[in-house]
Amino acid sequence: MKPKTIIITLVIVAVIGYLLVLSYKKSASTTASVQGVEQSGAKSLLSAPEVIYDFGTISMKNNDVTKEFTVTNPTGEDITVATVLTSCMCTSAFIVEPDGTTKGPFKMPGMGYVPPANEIIKAGESRVIRVVYDPNAHGPAGVGAIDRFVTLTDTSGGMVQLEIKAIVTP
Repeated sequence: MKPKTIIITLVIVAVIGYLLVLSYKKSASTTASVQGVEQSGAKSLLSAPEVIYDFGTISMKNNDVTKEFTVTNPTGEDITVATVLTSCMCTSAFIVEPDGTTKGPFKMPGMGYVPPANEIIKAGESRVIRVVYDPNAHGPAGVGAIDRFVTLTDTSGGMVQLEIKAIVTP
């Protein structure tokens, strides 16, 4: 091999290696920070009158489906939702602010950057959590029963889990 070819090859390998290390560090720090909040597994003081929703049978050809859940702070103190995470990349979650603006999308950890929610829900207030499921995300292999989760974790480590179900057809 010519020296020029060797140098170009080494530079390409170094750049790829650098990108892999950078990607791993970003993913590991996001996962570690998210897991640090989640590990208590305690029940949150937030309440939700509905935590499971079944879309029934949905077709891939009809695109995304959406369900809005309401979570309420029934306590006398503010509660901060630190993270909002989904169980699969086919599912996104958004926090709908009282003025109608949205915060998100929040997705599955370990598949890229997951922004912190840092949503303060004041005593007696509620927030809508908009859950969007993309039945096309898994391609033709994604038909059949699905069961996806959205987990809200507050700063005390308490968790509220919302669940959507469906039967996906082509």
